[in-house]
Amino acid sequence: MTPSRDSSSSSVEARTDETSLLRHAPLRRFLIARFGSISAQQMLMLAISWHMYDLTSSAWDLGLVGLFQFVPGLATTLVAGHCADRMHRGRMVAACLAVQAVIAALLVIATVGHSMTRDVLLGLSLALGAIRPFQMAGQQALLPMLVPQKLLARSMALGTVVQQISVIAGPAIGGMLFAVSVIAVYLTSAVLFCVSAVMYAWVRYDYVPPPREPVTANTILAGLRFIWGNPLLLGGISLDLFAVLFGGATALLPVYAKQILHVGPQGLGLLRSAPAVGALCVGLFLSRRSIISGVGKKLLVAVAIYGCAIVGFGLSRSFSVSLLLLAISGGADTISVIVRQTLVQLETPDRMRGRVAAVNTLFIGASNQLGEFESGLTAASFGVVGSVVVGGCATILVSLAWSRLFKPLARRDALH
Repeated sequence: MTPSRDSSSSSVEARTDETSLLRHAPLRRFLIARFGSISAQQMLMLAISWHMYDLTSSAWDLGLVGLFQFVPGLATTLVAGHCADRMHRGRMVAACLAVQAVIAALLVIATVGHSMTRDVLLGLSLALGAIRPFQMAGQQALLPMLVPQKLLARSMALGTVVQQISVIAGPAIGGMLFAVSVIAVYLTSAVLFCVSAVMYAWVRYDYVPPPREPVTANTILAGLRFIWGNPLLLGGISLDLFAVLFGGATALLPVYAKQILHVGPQGLGLLRSAPAVGALCVGLFLSRRSIISGVGKKLLVAVAIYGCAIVGFGLSRSFSVSLLLLAISGGADTISVIVRQTLVQLETPDRMRGRVAAVNTLFIGASNQLGEFESGLTAASFGVVGSVVVGGCATILVSLAWSRLFKPLARRDALH
């Protein structure tokens, strides 16, 4: 069978070298759809959390919203990776976004009909958590199919820029729409999901349906086995897992804003935004100039810098210095993310990219959730400042240990 190919994809490599990446139609559609979908998700999560607290006034119920989205993702992640390797990835992501648009519409109907309850919000949160791994696995495995390999690192950086802009813009737009009503937030999210779904459905790439094979435990777990047998990938993915697990300070930012820096809720908003600003700046730079040599050492150094920035933030009593250190941590983390994800994509054959992306997504989700738990646990033992400082020091030690334990990662010179 002759694979379908977008009319703009002939001589892609030659034309993309000569012009901006944004002139490449499939990548442009991908990035626009990515911006719309992430913004919609940020707005939807903001609205659901606010709606839950408005209904119940319970911090416990707020925590349940996050838990109800995390737990089903654990059950569906590996299956999602298998599907991403068996299906057209653009259409798979489009279908996931369409389902989320339906969920947003159901939230509108329940709100207008005055039938919104705690159980409705938790049930729809459960559905969102179950479908999102399919979207993430499809997105991660789709990007390498849209650009030549030598431009993948710059494309990953550009994707990070779009993600950070969405993370900043989504809640800001959602907050403004709250001035109208929560229904306006839900409706806008639904529209953005629909538009993004159409954009993903229009993304074209060389797609050859894989040969049919039975779905077994071996095929579903193939991504885990592939990573375990590849020291470079295992080192990169586990490095991120432990760096975020120990070095994450997000869960304790409200304590810093209120009790240590004394800046109130407005300052808390700036503290939460600072890492995204640093990530955005570094992402913009790397979208123009990718890392060419010494990528393994630079990855490990970036993780160590991230740990140092977290230690400095933990000890800081100056609001401006704290903002700067958090921005540095976000920038260093972005270097780590771009290098690691590019290596994962380049070292994984296309037939395995969906399943490997799913495992990567599982590790990221686990590190974020467990990192918040670790922060709370160590804060109870060492105090808030001690928790952040100990976590940052642990991240630095992880970087040093991984340089010894995973030689192929430390010695990797070029991305390609």
